[in-house]
Amino acid sequence: MAPRSVQWPPYVRVAPWLLTAGGLVWNALDPADYWGDPLLAAAAVLAGALLVLRDTVAVGAANVLGILLLSTQDGSVGTRAGYLELGNTVFAALLGIGVNRVVARHGRRLARVRSVAEAAQRAVLPEPPARVGRLSVAACYRAAQDEALIGGDAYAVQVTPYGVRGLIADVRGKGLHAVGAVSVLLGAFREASHRVPELVALADALEDSLLRESERMSEELRLEGFITALLVEFPPGEESVRTLDCGHPGPYLLGPNTRDGALRDGAVRGRAGLGVRRLDAADPGLPLGMGGLGVGRPAPESRPFPAGCTLLLVTDGVTEARDAAGEFYDPVLGLAPLGPFGGPAEVLDALVADVERWTGGPRDDDMAVLAITRRAERDDGPVG
Repeated sequence: MAPRSVQWPPYVRVAPWLLTAGGLVWNALDPADYWGDPLLAAAAVLAGALLVLRDTVAVGAANVLGILLLSTQDGSVGTRAGYLELGNTVFAALLGIGVNRVVARHGRRLARVRSVAEAAQRAVLPEPPARVGRLSVAACYRAAQDEALIGGDAYAVQVTPYGVRGLIADVRGKGLHAVGAVSVLLGAFREASHRVPELVALADALEDSLLRESERMSEELRLEGFITALLVEFPPGEESVRTLDCGHPGPYLLGPNTRDGALRDGAVRGRAGLGVRRLDAADPGLPLGMGGLGVGRPAPESRPFPAGCTLLLVTDGVTEARDAAGEFYDPVLGLAPLGPFGGPAEVLDALVADVERWTGGPRDDDMAVLAITRRAERDDGPVG
């Protein structure tokens, strides 16, 4: 088993062999002082840390055989100096093997921890159904830290008596406390979305659930925390979408940019007539957790959502992604030239790749994205 799952670049994997070659050549040129021995020891330890066990043993064996050959050539075989030289080389080779086993053991332990974390992620943030009636759904989560799997961003899609409902949210804060808030929020959404007929009442129900659980959260989340959220609803039998903004970035509508279409006004037009438009709320409401301020929630907004359109919901890990010059990423300008897309999954793949290209490195925040496409009755071809 490899000591770790990292795929090292080729120059890293050959580094121990270069050190071995350098050390043996140095000893051959100056056999009296053995100046190459530190290079041989470094080669053995570096191989143990970077290579699989088989290659680690091969590097150690090459060091030992090389020293035996040099000792034979200079006549030190059987002498005290020769034994010491060979013993040091064997010790370095065994040390490299020991390092390899320790790293491999920690690698297996990390793999077990990651498997548990992946199971927790699937339990807390399960993948939404790929198809719900005429809607195709795709979602993805990208943590800001490579080793993290889940954080304070959340999404969900639920079939209810009032139509298909969706949620995307961003918890203020990070770490396990934010994950706990996500768990409470999603559980409340799954339960309340079936019994609450109106989106405003649904948002109030989510806030009530969060307040009831606030005593179990950290003091920071309890006193200063809030959750931005966007609720969407696709009423049955209608080609429209209702949205309720709770302090969250507005969704994006992708579709044919035609004179009589849903994107005829204010859309950026890309290839093949694709239009992309941000649907900002006329009156954004307060985030969840701030109901104590006594400000009422705005009424939901209804917009056309015909076949061939995709609704894209994002967290601020997308809208606040910066390039090297500090400029924010704009999904409208980024996605318009990339379409048309074959469905919501292609929209997500294009968006994630474009954000990574824009930032050129690690992001400062987690990124959750939910894409929902309305398919034509008898057409499963390219949409959006």
